[in-house]
Amino acid sequence: MTTPAVSAIPVGTVLDVVSFEVEAGKVREFARATHAEHPVHTDAEAASAAGFSSIPATPTHVVVAGHHRNQQEFVAALGLAIERVVVGSVEWDYTRPLVIGDRLTGTRRVVDDTTRDGRRGGTMRLVTLETSWVDDTGETAVTQREVLIERGA
Repeated sequence: MTTPAVSAIPVGTVLDVVSFEVEAGKVREFARATHAEHPVHTDAEAASAAGFSSIPATPTHVVVAGHHRNQQEFVAALGLAIERVVVGSVEWDYTRPLVIGDRLTGTRRVVDDTTRDGRRGGTMRLVTLETSWVDDTGETAVTQREVLIERGA
């Protein structure tokens, strides 16, 4: 059974707004860390030959924003007990590839906040967040959706 969370945050509530630039060094780090072996992520000539305007970032690159966000502040705003929170899922929907030099601004909103019965008894709170990442032209480049699960006390 799924019901609105007792301490639910209203849908549409903006949790934070952050900006960052897609930097060459970070793209290299992510390519190495995620074992993205395709040369388009490290070689400008390969990227150009593949039709990119610059070296493209790897698909999970927007997680860089975590370094620009006040994580404690948004957890407190949601009223979550961080010691009981796990990430249930994260997904990205790309409108276009991110490339070195892009400047993105992300607005993270609450899109759902419910509780439901857990498999082992008790309840779980599920908070779904969506971040719309727009570029300097105001166009959405990526939509990121994440579900946080707070296990019952």
